[in-house]
Amino acid sequence: MSNSKVLAQTSHESSLQNEIPKTSAWDDFLAIIKIGIIKSNLITTFTGLWLALHFSGMSFLNNLDIVFLSLVGSALIIGGAGTLNNYIDRDIDHLMERTKARPTVTGKVNSIRVLVLGLALVTVGTILLAMTTLSAALIGLLGVFAYVVLYTFSKRYFVSNTIIGCISGATPPLIGWAAVDGNLDVMAWVLYLLMFIWQPPHFYALAMRRCEEYRKAGIPMLPVVKGFKRTKLSINFWVLLLMPLPYFLLPLGTPLVILTIILNVGWLAYGLYGFKMKDDIKWAKGMFIYSLNYLTILFVSMVIVTLI
Repeated sequence: MSNSKVLAQTSHESSLQNEIPKTSAWDDFLAIIKIGIIKSNLITTFTGLWLALHFSGMSFLNNLDIVFLSLVGSALIIGGAGTLNNYIDRDIDHLMERTKARPTVTGKVNSIRVLVLGLALVTVGTILLAMTTLSAALIGLLGVFAYVVLYTFSKRYFVSNTIIGCISGATPPLIGWAAVDGNLDVMAWVLYLLMFIWQPPHFYALAMRRCEEYRKAGIPMLPVVKGFKRTKLSINFWVLLLMPLPYFLLPLGTPLVILTIILNVGWLAYGLYGFKMKDDIKWAKGMFIYSLNYLTILFVSMVIVTLI
């Protein structure tokens, strides 16, 4: 090989190295397990667990072992599922801006180690959940299967991938509830339904913001396949489905029902306003932020009202 070719190759490799972000091993670990998803899901897991204790007449302080096992177990299986998703998607993640710096893409972490880590986290998490109830462990495994298998593979081929992903995304409050009461009260299923319906408008808004990235990666998200207008219609349709749910929350008191109605009406009003706004991306960003606040406020409020 000539000196010029050697220099060119060295320069190219150097530029690739420069593109890899300088991160610690701990930062890489947190990115692999998708720590952001773990944190958000633990809020709903805790709410499910807290309400199960509340309606069962059980003391929180007297059941700290269940609290610990359910939260840590849930964190591990959610992190394991995220890790396995990163392992599978490493061939397309480099095409998207928000995922191209993942350690599984840059090569900073060996892919086999990622696979082993994912399986280990799911295994340990399932064992911890099984130490509460078998129902909690089974629901956790079903959530992992729905996310790693059904969602991860469907998002490459079907525009309905977001709806399929809702199956796993809605399981955290069920896991928390099942850790206390394996029979699952009606309220547990209300939480599941609430989480299921919440997800499409949340993720469709994100997909609108990342539309070109998904298009480049060949992922058939709704905005890519059907366009922004159809996506807005779908977002508002799903928000509209949230309207009857506050009345199923009556066991938690009238104030919570009123708060939920206000949150729902506010979300729908802003959603409908999207048909008048000229800046679709700005509207989608607003809808995305609203969805995050909606979920946090509502689930935290469910805990607060039981303390009053």
